[in-house]
Amino acid sequence: MAKAERTYELIRDLLLGSAYKPGDKLTEASLARAVGASRTPVREALRRLHTEGFIEWEHNIGARIPEWSPEDLWDLFTVRAQLEGAVAQRAAHRITAEELEQLRDLSRRMEAMAEQAEPGHLDQIAELNGRFHHIVMNASRNQRLSSLLSALVQVPLVYRTFRQYDRDALSRSMAHHREVLVAFANRDGEWAQSIMQSHIYSARSTLTNMGRAKNPDTESD
Repeated sequence: MAKAERTYELIRDLLLGSAYKPGDKLTEASLARAVGASRTPVREALRRLHTEGFIEWEHNIGARIPEWSPEDLWDLFTVRAQLEGAVAQRAAHRITAEELEQLRDLSRRMEAMAEQAEPGHLDQIAELNGRFHHIVMNASRNQRLSSLLSALVQVPLVYRTFRQYDRDALSRSMAHHREVLVAFANRDGEWAQSIMQSHIYSARSTLTNMGRAKNPDTESD
């Protein structure tokens, strides 16, 4: 593995773990010491992590960990469920046989990883899950909806969600994928919409419960 890629993965793991809290500032020097790398690959990693939404960057302040309250997460995933449900409803009528087979392949690979449970499997599943949802989004053939949804799908939140999944939650997520595929195969838009919304609401519950556990004094409407 290239040094730059390895540095990126090490820093990403630190950000997704418990090493930093929301709002914490990040410096190239401290990260270089933490991952045993020089500043150049660290700088490249920070640029990439900023693009992907893992960190925020402000002029004269620098990099820091984004702050998401349980209420922020609840609202974001609520809107995402409505949009992604609408995307799935349209995709059910417009998806091609090739796209459907790609989704089946991704679903099988995610389930195999979930079953084997090898080190790093949740991050690998998160990556494949992103590809799964991206294909569904493209299959909707609706650029406006896709653009709105893309702005809501935060990569770090997807990774954090999967890292909180226990075996039952992961199994439920895989089952949602399978059922969406059946709805697509039957060209049933309402069915696909319903399952996709349930899928996002399940993720919403996992992530907001995690946030409340870390901030027990915070309440949500």
